[in-house]
Amino acid sequence: MTAKYPSLYQVNTRATLRELGATSLDAIPDADLDRYVELGFDWVWFLGVWQTGHGARAISRSQYESCDADDVCGSCFAVTGYEVHSDFGADAAILRLRDRLHQRGLRLMVDFVPNHTAPDHPWVTAHPDYYMEGTEDDLARSPGRYARAGSRIFAYGRDPNFDGWPDTFQLNYANPHLQRAMRDALLRIAELADGVRCYMAILLLPEVFERTWGTRPEPFWPSAIQQVRERRPEFLFLAEVYWDLEWTMQRQGFDYAYDKRLYDRLREGKAAPIRDHLRAPLDYQGRLARFIENHDEPRAAATFAEPMHRAAAMICFCAPGLRFFHQGQMEGWRQHLSVHLSRRTPEPLNDALGAFYRGLLAMLPQGQWAMLDPQPAWPGNWTHDNFIVYSWTGVLIAVNYSDIRSQCIVRADADEMRFDLEPWGFQVLQRPTALPTAG
Repeated sequence: MTAKYPSLYQVNTRATLRELGATSLDAIPDADLDRYVELGFDWVWFLGVWQTGHGARAISRSQYESCDADDVCGSCFAVTGYEVHSDFGADAAILRLRDRLHQRGLRLMVDFVPNHTAPDHPWVTAHPDYYMEGTEDDLARSPGRYARAGSRIFAYGRDPNFDGWPDTFQLNYANPHLQRAMRDALLRIAELADGVRCYMAILLLPEVFERTWGTRPEPFWPSAIQQVRERRPEFLFLAEVYWDLEWTMQRQGFDYAYDKRLYDRLREGKAAPIRDHLRAPLDYQGRLARFIENHDEPRAAATFAEPMHRAAAMICFCAPGLRFFHQGQMEGWRQHLSVHLSRRTPEPLNDALGAFYRGLLAMLPQGQWAMLDPQPAWPGNWTHDNFIVYSWTGVLIAVNYSDIRSQCIVRADADEMRFDLEPWGFQVLQRPTALPTAG
């Protein structure tokens, strides 16, 4: 049974196995799984476990010509089938990994890529009607959005705002047979794992699909999620979401939706917009996935100066919702690894940041949560506007999210507390195992 607000750790499967010199998920050390438990995680997301093909890898190699060809694995989101990659030990290996996780009270998350497939997916020849096709005029007019495959022209997978991803072909959700096939794929995944992170889940919304492709499909997510849960009631769905569609995806049936808005506001470094964002109802807030980095975003250690990094982490991971951590985040890795590549450049460990994260994970609050309103510490002192203050059961957390020393008064029940914190400082009160004051 996971916590009300669980914690998720993301692992880059390809890079990890490459570093281990391994060809099976069986090589993931028990010591790593034990460490995830010791740190307090509930979920482990193994990114990129599915079978991919030579076609997408060849396209990736043409885009990464400056890299060693052996380092270019091709995007893990150009899937040729929902079978575990033959390089990783096939399905039997992930079932053994899932069992090892379950023995430790951990749950397994994997990817689902609903919008598109690799260009060498078997469906391209067996079921071309599953894809969005184009014409010679489309190809001539928009070569960044279409490609020829044999005698047919297929659309690249894309969102409505950009040219396509050239290592993918777009699936046609206006075809009910395709929808059925993708529901079957989800059911198969549910036999192997405990949850899915759904790549660009918003692209399947009827209104988004219509804006992109000019045809309006029947909704996919509600029926697909319901069908999976009839077999696996506790199976978890996490949606990658942008464009302020988080609430929409929650209503579609997703347990959690990416909170990209909080991430963007943390990067901006202003407290007031963050407070405004966190005033939304708790039934919405508690179903957001909070993060300050992931495989799509720049490394937090390269994005936030270290004092700001710690303050952003305190705000992000002490909010209600799914706490989403990325491999290397706690170690202070600064180099972003493309999903097209499998070799990481070794980096030194940031021991001080690691100690901070271990302390943060040890005290992540549960229970009842509320935002508190900081008030001026004295008339005319406007710096109270720099604070984010949370009240949890038995814990109060105050963060000065600014680059100047700031003061405020906070009233909680009958208590009045005064805070005077250095730039990017934070303070945790009323818990013996809390982190020490920073500033």
